[in-house]
Amino acid sequence: MIESDILIIGAGVSGLMAAVTALQHGEGENAPHITIVDKNPEIGGRLATARMGSGRGDQGAQFFTVRDDRFRAWVDRWLSEDLVHVWSYGWSDGSIYATDEDGYPRYAVHGGMKRLAERLAADLKGKDEIESVYLRLNASITAVSSDEGVWRATDENGRTYGARILVITAPIPLALALLDAGGTALAPDDRDALERIEYAPSLCGLFRVEGDVTLPEPGAIQRPGADISWIADNRRKGVSPDATVITVHAGPGLSRAHFDDDDARISARLSQAIQPYLGPGATIAASHIRRWRYALPLVLHPERYLRATRLPPLYFGGDAFGGPRVEGAALSGMAIGRALQKEGEQGD
Repeated sequence: MIESDILIIGAGVSGLMAAVTALQHGEGENAPHITIVDKNPEIGGRLATARMGSGRGDQGAQFFTVRDDRFRAWVDRWLSEDLVHVWSYGWSDGSIYATDEDGYPRYAVHGGMKRLAERLAADLKGKDEIESVYLRLNASITAVSSDEGVWRATDENGRTYGARILVITAPIPLALALLDAGGTALAPDDRDALERIEYAPSLCGLFRVEGDVTLPEPGAIQRPGADISWIADNRRKGVSPDATVITVHAGPGLSRAHFDDDDARISARLSQAIQPYLGPGATIAASHIRRWRYALPLVLHPERYLRATRLPPLYFGGDAFGGPRVEGAALSGMAIGRALQKEGEQGD
């Protein structure tokens, strides 16, 4: 069994930020021992960037904004490191009209959004070189339960994880399924609050193009609610300097209708959106499809996290807690991390 003070299920921005913030509680022997588990082979969750030959493209979150000074402090640091940059102040909808700017910078990440997750993971090393943090990927948790004030989680390979405090940043339907599988009953009010959260799916296509692509400045089109809600050129975004890779996102309606279609059919449908912007002789050389079942929170929990009642310390967080999107996920993780600091003080 892998024992720790804190078990975090989910290595996306919320889980990573919760761990980074919690570690600010102390260093060396005073630092909490944290285990982070994720079912995917890479950290980041929807901070996902895929390679396509010599190119790469963001296939999850596409950019982020800043509204809160607590997140702004992190972004200022990333700007000083030249990790992120201001990509735009608004997007074209593909019409002949000028881009609608609202004054908020849209930040992109040099080399792709996954690098942001990698930067947060680097912060976990601190002075102890990850001595106090254990990260296990490719580990799909199947059930969680509590026994005499201790949380127990089991993964699909039969490994068990024990911790005094449990944090779940996975999408809420998955989180509730883990509790149900372990026979763990939430208080009715907590269950009701979590079940009110709703998500929309998203289908994403990455397309490597040989030739010119003529998307309007700054290289992206956004049409919220449309069948095709997003098209972006990752070369012009600063993600793929050596090849042209186009990201296409289907809107919620199209994604629901075709989520279970095979890759070839989805690719054919999404690639149609690129055709009007291909230059003379340009062709689509390769494609890759990614399905996100819980991509877009539609109904949010009003607070940054939910701490379960009547159970050992259990926190739920993520981008469905307070919003918006990447910033909301980060702020949720930061809020959980501060709460974990207090839990640590009470446990000392």
